Amino acid sequence: MPLTMVKPGEPNVIKKVGGKEETRRFLENLGFVAGGMITVVSDIGGNLIVNVKDSRVAIGKDMANKILI
Repeated sequence: MPLTMVKPGEPNVIKKVGGKEETRRFLENLGFVAGGMITVVSDIGGNLIVNVKDSRVAIGKDMANKILI
């Protein structure tokens, strides 16, 4: 299920990061790697603020749809 469907506050494990090679590499550099823990902090109009690897990252709806949990 894509990250955009997760309720805020629930910790989840990243199963797969999809998209083009450059998109996957960009997300991996931010800490979005398979097997990593991720928690949605807030959801504002589909754009998400998430906790990943002890840091908060804001990502757009299109990027969040490429992260599967």
